[in-house]
Amino acid sequence: MTPAEREDALAELDARLRADPLSVDLALDRARVLAGLDRSAEARDVYLRIVARDPDHFRALNDFGTFLMQAGFRAAARTAYERALGVDPRSALAHANLANVLFAETDYAGACRHYEAALAIDPQLAEAHQGLSYALTRLGREEDALQHRRHGFAGRALTAATYRGAAPPVDVLLLVCAGGGTTYTETFLDDRIFRTTTLVADLYRGTPLLPPVDVVFNAISDADRAAPALAAMEQLLATVPARVVNAPRRVLATAREANAARLGRLEGVVAPRTVSVPRAELAARGAERFGFAFPLLVRAPGFHSGQYFALVERAADLAATIAPFPGDDVLLIEYVDLRGDDGCVRKYRMMAVDGALYPLHVAIAKQWKVHYFSAAMSEDAAKRAEDARFLADPAAVFGPAALAALERVRAEIALDYAGIDFALDRAGRVVVFEANATMIVLPPGPDPIWEYRRAPTARIIDAVRAMLLARQ
Repeated sequence: MTPAEREDALAELDARLRADPLSVDLALDRARVLAGLDRSAEARDVYLRIVARDPDHFRALNDFGTFLMQAGFRAAARTAYERALGVDPRSALAHANLANVLFAETDYAGACRHYEAALAIDPQLAEAHQGLSYALTRLGREEDALQHRRHGFAGRALTAATYRGAAPPVDVLLLVCAGGGTTYTETFLDDRIFRTTTLVADLYRGTPLLPPVDVVFNAISDADRAAPALAAMEQLLATVPARVVNAPRRVLATAREANAARLGRLEGVVAPRTVSVPRAELAARGAERFGFAFPLLVRAPGFHSGQYFALVERAADLAATIAPFPGDDVLLIEYVDLRGDDGCVRKYRMMAVDGALYPLHVAIAKQWKVHYFSAAMSEDAAKRAEDARFLADPAAVFGPAALAALERVRAEIALDYAGIDFALDRAGRVVVFEANATMIVLPPGPDPIWEYRRAPTARIIDAVRAMLLARQ
């Protein structure tokens, strides 16, 4: 629906509401149209008035939850969906919606329970099959995930999104992988600028009948998880005349083991030694067999956000640590102690967009496994102040030599869109944890404490959009 069509729909709903001012369904339809017109405050007020008047109105709770989820208010969306399920426990859609929130909160087991509840009510609900496949993959249950992936994406391997802009759209072909290893791109692909057609690479069979497109955005980002899909898309794109952001062959080169080898050769860069080994052989013969000493790190390839990633202090603990890991292989990674004088580890993230580096954040924590979401940044004003200094002037924080080393990393991986996670050792060298296209950029939450992050994040989002426009 175009903006003009939405305005017409709004005028019609207003007229009908004048004739029937107590109609909740008409008011909810109006809220949905207002949200589509980016009049979010008005839409929110409609939902709040309805829920205040009728706290048990199922559709109002469910629609309000969706509105809140899209606006980034996950906790509030979860509350709305839970209340909706309290009203109607037999709603497959409400179960699936709540599961989506739990998945976003990385509660994969909880998400599975609600996806499964949705499918027990409606076995054909494609969205629940798709979500369950993602959650099962995160839990390492790949064979089960594959079954739901086939159900969820049957006939949906090529889909077109709604375009809401008034000007002629920029047509984007978005490549994704249902089996995981896909970067979140909704932040960038504003549907008032871009008309997106999504191709699910690992589920498309035969010769795809692709629409004409202006640019291809390859969001398949994890070479360890999605190598077959990347290879297939490299062949497909040879027949597509549009320019490609993140060519699959370049993404394929960013597997963790390969990255450690090539980035470790760069001046001013330390890349901890990383080797992929068969899990059974590692458990039987030990890490020393592969030239590693303890302590060391182990992780399952293709997983992120700290999943299946552990520090092993002693040889006696190795077999038990990797026993629950999914898959046949394990990455052995050299452990580098990066604690500063205050006992904290600082993990910086820079994004690389179209040849330029942009600071995104620094996470600061006492533990060796550091992520921004788990570093309690919201609870510590001093940490946020340090984050703000990094965002304002990275070179002033760690010096020109480190910035030059990061430029060498950016040039070596040669991706149009990527992120670099790193720390600094006591010699001022850049210690690279990860450098690939898997890293996401999300606007900060509404809390005023994140005000300092809004402009730096917006610069990255604007840079990605500008790159896509320039590639058409």
